[in-house]
Amino acid sequence: MAVQKGDKAKKAAGALKKGSGRKAAKVHTKVHFYKPTTLQLPRAPNVIRKSAKGLPKMDAYSVIKYPLTTESAMKKIEDNNTLVFIVDVKANKRQIKDAVNKLYAITAAKVNTLIRPDGAKKAYVRLTQDYDALDVANRISII
Repeated sequence: MAVQKGDKAKKAAGALKKGSGRKAAKVHTKVHFYKPTTLQLPRAPNVIRKSAKGLPKMDAYSVIKYPLTTESAMKKIEDNNTLVFIVDVKANKRQIKDAVNKLYAITAAKVNTLIRPDGAKKAYVRLTQDYDALDVANRISII
């Protein structure tokens, strides 16, 4: 059985159309193998776990605990136009400033904070020139 000329050409043309059946080896350019990234779909839960949004935990009433009425705090009120408060440990200066504004209707120029050895946070609230700390202290019944 002799192979004819046209037979070989037909076989090559058929292999070209449908492929030879062998897969070419992948050329690896890196030493390490990295797992391929797959599609990550966003979560679409069937059951809603929360029925309503929670209220903010740090409102003005939970930020400021109470004003401090020590002798050194009174000196700050008289000399530096500054009120002294004990505040929540997790409250930041911006929250303290907003809480003082909301509760006592005064604007603070700046707020300094420190954490006392007993673990409470103390805030020194310096008032702007428009407000007098003595008047405000009388109004909120510190003095």
